[in-house]
Amino acid sequence: MLKDIFTKIEKKIFDFSQDEKRVINSYIKDEIIIKVGEDFEINSKYKIGILKIDKNFAILEDLLNPIKNIKIELDYLNGAFNNDLVLAKRVFNPRSKIKAKVTKVLDGKKAEILVYVEDSSFFTLKENIELASKNTKTYKNGDVLIIDNKEFKEIKFIGNLDEPKIDEFISLYIYEELYRDEQKIEVDEFIEDENQRVDLRELPFCTIDPNSAKDHDDAIYFDEKDSTLFVAIADVSYFVKEGSSLDTLAYKKSSTIYLPTRTFPMLPSILSENLCSLKEGIDRYAYVFKLKLDLKNLKVKSSELFTAIIKNHRNFSYGRIDRVLENNFDQYNENEKRIFDYLLPLYEVTKKLRKDRLKKGYDFRSQENRLKLKNQLLQSVEVEKSTASHQLIEECMLLANIEASKKVGTLGIFRVHEEPNFKALSKLIDDVNILGVKAKIKDDVHQTIAHIQEEADKLLLREEIDELIIQSLTQAKYSSKNLGHFGLGFKSYSHFTSPIRRYSDLILHRILKSKKLPKEIDDICTHISEQERNIDKLVWDFEDRTYARWAKDNIGNEIRVKIVDVERAKAVCIDKMFGLKVVIENYKGQKLFSKHKVKIVSSNLATKIIVAKIL
Repeated sequence: MLKDIFTKIEKKIFDFSQDEKRVINSYIKDEIIIKVGEDFEINSKYKIGILKIDKNFAILEDLLNPIKNIKIELDYLNGAFNNDLVLAKRVFNPRSKIKAKVTKVLDGKKAEILVYVEDSSFFTLKENIELASKNTKTYKNGDVLIIDNKEFKEIKFIGNLDEPKIDEFISLYIYEELYRDEQKIEVDEFIEDENQRVDLRELPFCTIDPNSAKDHDDAIYFDEKDSTLFVAIADVSYFVKEGSSLDTLAYKKSSTIYLPTRTFPMLPSILSENLCSLKEGIDRYAYVFKLKLDLKNLKVKSSELFTAIIKNHRNFSYGRIDRVLENNFDQYNENEKRIFDYLLPLYEVTKKLRKDRLKKGYDFRSQENRLKLKNQLLQSVEVEKSTASHQLIEECMLLANIEASKKVGTLGIFRVHEEPNFKALSKLIDDVNILGVKAKIKDDVHQTIAHIQEEADKLLLREEIDELIIQSLTQAKYSSKNLGHFGLGFKSYSHFTSPIRRYSDLILHRILKSKKLPKEIDDICTHISEQERNIDKLVWDFEDRTYARWAKDNIGNEIRVKIVDVERAKAVCIDKMFGLKVVIENYKGQKLFSKHKVKIVSSNLATKIIVAKIL
C-alpha cells in the first residue's frame, strides 16, 4: 500500500481512498509529504525508493525513473535490507554528486540473511555489513547461519567457514540458486514423434566437446563434394513443451551452472544427459540446418532447416581432434577415418571463414581457467585456450546461429552487442597510450580497435591490451529487436546451438517452428539476460572462495602476479594458481600489467580478500 501511495504522488495521481488519506496525513505530520492546495508532493529533502544491495554499494531505485536512481554507501543503510521501501535523506555534497543516507525503513518484509560470526558480531556474507546483535554469544568465529532480518535470530545453522564443503552452499544461497537442488520435475516417458522426420542416421555425424562433457548439444557433418555443412542441434523443444512445469522451471533457471565441483543443469539430467543429448551410437531427435556453402565468396549460398533423426557416429574430445588437425591420427578405425576425411577439408574451410569474419569482427586472445578440486580443495588450475578444434566448431556454430537469426526476421530473440560510444573509445585510447601503445582514433570503431591491437602486438602486450578492450565494451544481452552484434561483426545474430543449457536457444527453436512470437518476449529477454549475469557472479564468487581457501593454506608462499588494477592495488596470479586475485599491501604505484613476485600475507574466507606483499 505504501509503495502505491508514494508512486501515485510521484505520478501526480491524487484519487486516494480514505485509508490511503489517513496514511498520507501521518506522513504530512512528519513533513515527509507536503500538501500543496488539494495536491501532494514528497518533501525535496527526502527520496523514497526500493533498496537494492550489491556487493560494494546499494542502489536506491526511483519509483518511476531508473535515471534518478541514487547510489548509497553500505555504511549509510541504517539497518535497511534488500527490497525494503525506504526513506532516504539527501546529504549535501559540494562535488555535486547526490548522496543520501537511509533514515527510515517504511516497509520491510521479514526476510532471511546469510551471516557469519566474527568478534561477537554478525556480518552479512554477501556485502560484509556488520549487524550488532546480542544473539552471537553461543557461536564461535567463522560460524555461518541464516538469521531473520528483524530480530537477528537463528533460522538455520549452516556450518563453519573452516569447512570447504560450505563454499558451494554460500554461493548458491547468495545468488538465490539453491532451489536447483530442491525443486525437481518428473519427466514424462519418451513418446515417439508422430510427424515425419528426415532420416539422416546414415550420415557420419560427430560431436566434439570437452572430455568431461555430459550434455552434447551439437553435431556436425560435412559433405565435401556438395560443399554442404549439416549442423544438427538437440531438439529440446520437442521434449520441453511450452507452458509446462518443466518449461517454467527451465525459464526460471535460464541456463546451466558449471561449477568446478559439479554441474547444475537447466534441464533434468534424464533430458540433459540422456534423451536430448546427442550421445554416441544412439538415434536422437535433432533440429538440423543444411547449409550450402559458397566457398569462393565464403558465405552461405542457401539453407534449409528441418527436424530430423540422426545418429552421432563418434564423440571426440577437443584434444583428440587437435591432434588430427595436426595430422597426428593416433590409432583409428574405419568409422573414425570416414569422419576425419571430412573434418580435415572442413577445417580448411573454417579457417578461411574465420579469416574473413575477422575483417569485421574481433579476435580477442582470451583464456579460461578451469579449477581442479579434490575433496573440495583446490589442487591445480588448467588454462584452456582456443585451439584449432575449438575454432572449427565455433565457425560451424556461428554459421547456424546467423542463419537462424535471418529466418526469424526483425522480431524474435537476438543476441545483441552494441558498439562502444565515443567516450569509452577515447578512454581506451588514453589507457593504452599510458602503457606505451601509440594508438589514435581512426575513421570508425573497428579500424580503431584493429589499430590498437596491431600496435599492442609490436610491444608484445596483445593479451593485456585485449583485456582493456573487452572492459571498454558493453555487455552482450538478449533482445527481441535485432540490434546487431558488434563484437562478432554480424548484422544479425541469435543463439540457436545450445538448447540443452540455454533457454534463449529453446525459445528460438519454438519461434522458428511455430512462426509465432511469445507474448512476453521482452520480459523473457530481460529475465534471461539478468540470469546470465547472476550466474556469472555466482561462479566467480565460488571460484574466489576456492582461491581464498587455497591461499589460507599457503600463507608465506610465493607466487608471480600481474598488476591489473592500479586504483585498488589488485593483481592476478600468472603462474600455478592462474586467476587467483590479490590485493598488494605495499603497492607503490607499480605500472599496470607489470609482473612481480609476491608473498601471500593473509586470506579471509568470508570476504575472499587475499593480501600479498611485493618482494
